[in-house]
Amino acid sequence: MTTSLIQQPLQGMEQYRRESSASQMLQVALENKAGIEIIERITAMMERERDYQNNVGFDEALNRCQQKMGRISADANNPQTHSRYATYAKLDSILRPIYSAEGFSISFGEEDCPTPGKTRFVAYVSRSGITRPYRKDLTASTKGPKGNDVMTPIHAEGAADSYARRYLLKGIFNVAIGEDDDDGNVQAPVRPEDMLEESVVMDFISAIEGSNSIEQLKANYQAATRSGIKDPSALRAFDKAKKETWQKRGFRA
Repeated sequence: MTTSLIQQPLQGMEQYRRESSASQMLQVALENKAGIEIIERITAMMERERDYQNNVGFDEALNRCQQKMGRISADANNPQTHSRYATYAKLDSILRPIYSAEGFSISFGEEDCPTPGKTRFVAYVSRSGITRPYRKDLTASTKGPKGNDVMTPIHAEGAADSYARRYLLKGIFNVAIGEDDDDGNVQAPVRPEDMLEESVVMDFISAIEGSNSIEQLKANYQAATRSGIKDPSALRAFDKAKKETWQKRGFRA
């Protein structure tokens, strides 16, 4: 009985395959008292159809969110890197009402990181049964730019977690940080993976400030800019350190 149902399509099933959804096909199968194998096949088809529609809805909702999210101004200053940034609290207060209205929820966690010495932070973005992970690897360092301890391991882990949440949240929605008025210059948003870690920036700044000759200053500055070529905040910090060192050392061109 079951074999014959599989080999010979039910009456009316072919037209429903072409014109109807999986749920309608299931209804036809039930009305014709189809076997369990056919019911399972149609149920699997329904699940695939639902997942596809949910993924499409996810992408469309993400697009609507990005259309509503403009450039976010910085609200905090980092004196070590001579740069300004938007805190997680600022980002959350602006972005959460927009993405929540579109049915998104975001949670954060950690995964095993394949890179020794780094922690992999993960943002889980969920909507209508679909969850997509976004990842960022960071180093929780207790050291300052001169190699001395500036925070406890617990504080270092908390700082890395805060950085990761900021970078991930900006990356998920492709949010740019800065003033709305850029004097007509449109800047592309910086991807989280292109941002230099603050400890790396500080090491380059220390090298620039420790230059004892014009040649050494130029070499240290060029090494820094090559490393941070995709990080505008780091480049501004390197420029500032170079100018200050040039003036402090009294170099002559």
